[in-house]
Amino acid sequence: MLSLAEVEKLIEEGIPGATVVVNDMTGTGDHLEARVMSKLFVGKSLIQQHQMVYKALGDAMAGPIHALKLTTIATED
Repeated sequence: MLSLAEVEKLIEEGIPGATVVVNDMTGTGDHLEARVMSKLFVGKSLIQQHQMVYKALGDAMAGPIHALKLTTIATED
């Protein structure tokens, strides 16, 4: 199981400059909610934004993370 801080770090490393907040939705550590804000999302579709997050999480999506509720926000700064 990954800690919430480890999940945030994976996303931040994969999307430099992103602001990331991760919460555990069920208390089990494998059903997470993430809010990711990044200027790198500007001009990208919602699907492309989510793909960027999934890529940053890599193998964690196939193992420690069972479900992810994802909100992405493109920022100008």
